[in-house]
Amino acid sequence: MRRPQPAVLVLADGEVFEGEAIGHLPDGGIAAGEVVFNTSLTGYQEIVTDPSYAGQIITFTCPHIGNYGVNPDDDESTSPACRGVIVRDLARRSSNWRATDDLDGFLRRHRVPGITGIDTRRLTRHIRESGSMPGAFGVSEEAALLDAARGEGGTEGRDLVSEVTTESPYTVGRADAAFYVVAYDFGIKASIVRHLNEAGCLVEVVPADTPSHEVIARAPDGVFLSNGPGDPRAVEGAFESVRSCSGCCRSSASAWVTR
Repeated sequence: MRRPQPAVLVLADGEVFEGEAIGHLPDGGIAAGEVVFNTSLTGYQEIVTDPSYAGQIITFTCPHIGNYGVNPDDDESTSPACRGVIVRDLARRSSNWRATDDLDGFLRRHRVPGITGIDTRRLTRHIRESGSMPGAFGVSEEAALLDAARGEGGTEGRDLVSEVTTESPYTVGRADAAFYVVAYDFGIKASIVRHLNEAGCLVEVVPADTPSHEVIARAPDGVFLSNGPGDPRAVEGAFESVRSCSGCCRSSASAWVTR
């Protein structure tokens, strides 16, 4: 782990938090995005790799993060889509028999910036009271960070699904599964597909912009709509496709499942 380097987090409303840089050092020394918080006590790797956090900087309310390291089996996607992570205390050493790397190395490998030493209780209270807002952190001057935060604009009205959805369909599961499900990938997590497989489903994951007639032609037993990042109203064609697919399932249950 490299020598600690002072860093600063600045929110769009001018609030300032001091800490140290971890993970990837971004080009220009600044990482910007919508600052949100997550209250989970475990599962930091799954959270960082969750496509639903595209465009956002994740604040972990649990004070100690990184204790048990990371491993490839816990990834929810091939690479993180978040803009950065904020923690109170990054574990300098990780200990778990499944671990293949520590969190700092994972962030550097995936080019995810981070900042530690932040008073995350104060930050979380501020976000809870004022609402999620753009922010920027890094090793640059406070004035530059404030400009970057105010120029970020947040996630409202942005189609972030297009940044995380699969480029082409792919199938996961046993060919002789009891059910065949088409899953719209608006930011689907690997664990969702795995749970569907365990429930007896062969899952075909399709891009978010897949026309409804292509799904109907597949004659699935069910259609799954995944969760995802950004403003749902900005996802072009999604509402029309879902509406057109209604009733297309060949199962008598006509399964529609959403997250």
